[in-house]
Amino acid sequence: MTMQRINVQNERSPYEYPIVETHRLDGVGKQAFDVGRNRLIVAATVLSFAFLAVGYKLVDLTVLSGRAEAHFASNSAATAPQRARADVVDRNGVLLATSLPTPSLYADPAAVLDAEEAADKLAAAFPDMNRQALLTKLQAKGRFVWLRRNLSPQQQYDINRLGIPGVAFKMENRRVYPHGRLAAHVLGTTDVDGRGISGIEKYFDQSLLGGTRPLALSIDVRLQAILHQELSHAMAKFSAIGAAGLMKDVRTGEIVAMVSLPDFDANDKSALGGDASFNRATKGVYELGSSFKLFTAAMALDAGTVDWDGGYDATDPIRVARFTINDYHGKKRWLSVPEIIIYSSNIGAAKMAVDVGIKGQQRYLGDFGLLRPSAVELPETGHPLSPSPWREINAMTISYGHGIAVTPLHLATGISALVNGGIFRPATLLKQSTMAGQEIPGVRVITASTSERVRQLMRLVVTQGTGKNADAKGYLVGGKTGTADKQMGGRYREKSLISSFVAAFPMDAPRYVIMAMLDEPKGIKSTFNYATGGWVAAPVVKAMVERAASLLGIAPRVDQGEEVRPRILEAAITSRSAPTRASSRSVMTPLKVSMETIPMAARPMARPAVAESPRDRVARQTRAVLEQAVATR
Repeated sequence: MTMQRINVQNERSPYEYPIVETHRLDGVGKQAFDVGRNRLIVAATVLSFAFLAVGYKLVDLTVLSGRAEAHFASNSAATAPQRARADVVDRNGVLLATSLPTPSLYADPAAVLDAEEAADKLAAAFPDMNRQALLTKLQAKGRFVWLRRNLSPQQQYDINRLGIPGVAFKMENRRVYPHGRLAAHVLGTTDVDGRGISGIEKYFDQSLLGGTRPLALSIDVRLQAILHQELSHAMAKFSAIGAAGLMKDVRTGEIVAMVSLPDFDANDKSALGGDASFNRATKGVYELGSSFKLFTAAMALDAGTVDWDGGYDATDPIRVARFTINDYHGKKRWLSVPEIIIYSSNIGAAKMAVDVGIKGQQRYLGDFGLLRPSAVELPETGHPLSPSPWREINAMTISYGHGIAVTPLHLATGISALVNGGIFRPATLLKQSTMAGQEIPGVRVITASTSERVRQLMRLVVTQGTGKNADAKGYLVGGKTGTADKQMGGRYREKSLISSFVAAFPMDAPRYVIMAMLDEPKGIKSTFNYATGGWVAAPVVKAMVERAASLLGIAPRVDQGEEVRPRILEAAITSRSAPTRASSRSVMTPLKVSMETIPMAARPMARPAVAESPRDRVARQTRAVLEQAVATR
């Protein structure tokens, strides 16, 4: 190789440039030259791929990550609602359900560097989570997977400390129920994505989602707590498998308390499902037994097929084909209408229903709302079961609550119409905008006079009949027991009872109906091993009245000396000259009893006429019993 110099002239100065003179390379030199060239090509290729990788990462962080976020936002199964749900409050503004912002953990599997290591760390942070399930999610082909929803602040802090690449948090709205299980079946719950799946949450899902004003319920959380406590105590005391109860305002239709047991805590999603999620108060359909005798008496008195002084012979059982209708503790004699209810006579009720007739019975039960689903604002509502075809034997058994099945809410709503003056008002869980003491318009189903007669009967059941354990001191409570065998596989099971008591108070001016029911209670020593409604459910109603009345502004009656006899009991004693058959809409004239007169218990009983018939004699004796009952109250 030689070097030459070439002079290049320009306007200013010459420059000298070296000229390389090349010679042909020998074999070794050519090989070295090729190796070097190949190495340069490889190095350039590697650098090109490196630059491409960096460029791809930049694109990934901008464009592709934006697509992942778009996928996250558009996939309803992988995101929480962007709008919070409105609060739910009780009638006094107490918070029952609200939404709180909480973090949820998700992963971008493509950004997770070591899925095995990440799964180990996450499984250690969440011991209740399956490592293999976590690993499967972290190795998924998609760009987004939920790992854990609704974390606590401590859990979020612990995950942050792990520093796992490809794992991040998303803020969601978690539904929270401050009172836990207290009103579980009323409120219902939401799923993990904040959508209502039961109860009020489901029924009003669309209006709650994104709502700004709280939804005010008719529930009073104070009364709800009392009813929950009393039913829980009775359920445990009598080893029942379930219980239900409710309290309803007869003037407005508002449900101020409603409980179904067993229940659940909606804050704990793992507790949902099974028997605890079943609402016995509105979904459970049961034969509720002798409570239906109140409807039977009401329709018979209202239709005029029997009057207050009338009655039926309950001496012998009724035999129809292969069926026999008997009384639990029969008196084996003619019974007046009040006695049929006081002594809960199946025979008397069945004969009363036959006089009303099938069509009349169907019409009245339909008017009381007992043949159609309730209109209450819950998705969990049961459909009543009634016979088809509806024959005379069905009319007889339905008269005392067998052969027809309804929910506890149906019964309470129907009884409300019986005691409030005869006006049917649908049950509601929404607070009604009314002035204090104002009534909601409704549909008349019986006359006011018939309603007063039913109140008389209910009060006598508590003072003289099977409901004595519901007699709350200082309050005029009236009610009716109900006991029925449960059906299993189309057959009745003995000693598997549905025991209930339905009541209203105060009976001189009814404001509230209370219903309590126990599912398969067991008798104990203090109840002489009885598990009927009068023994196990009536005490729940008594406790409820005694504890709730003061909260509702209902003062106890404090009487000096002889108790003031309420008007409804005076009306229970009718004149001996009253007609034997009243017109369908007549108002019976009660015998007015002066408080200044001699107590009736001290009056000599009138001497019967020589030609007095057995029926007249029993009627006279019945009146004497009622007179004495009034005098001793």
